[in-house]
Amino acid sequence: MPTKKISCVIIDDDSIIRNLMSAMLRQLNIEVLAQVGHAHEGLKSCMDLSPRVVLLDIHLPESDGMELLPQLLKLTPQPKVIMVSSEATGEIVREAIGLGASGFVVKPFTPARLLDAIGKALGVKL
Repeated sequence: MPTKKISCVIIDDDSIIRNLMSAMLRQLNIEVLAQVGHAHEGLKSCMDLSPRVVLLDIHLPESDGMELLPQLLKLTPQPKVIMVSSEATGEIVREAIGLGASGFVVKPFTPARLLDAIGKALGVKL
């Protein structure tokens, strides 16, 4: 495990997925600072908490993750944003990476896949 604690904000409209990701991350010694279900709440949480990693769903109320991603990267201290979605066409993944995402995890996922994506985004072996 890394010596510096990794902090994370989860932005996903599905409370079951948020709770699942949160439980997985906590087992992996990653601090979950917030888990929110709306784009506006997510942006505010990231601005207030400055996480190192953001797990961002594509489909959200009010806005979608692809619209939120550039705002998040512009207004916050550059967290590593990993998109999380069941939609993973090559076009969607390329768009997300082009907008500044550091990774993409396809739902359903395993703890190992989530950990791998976070490690690659941060450039560390977890």
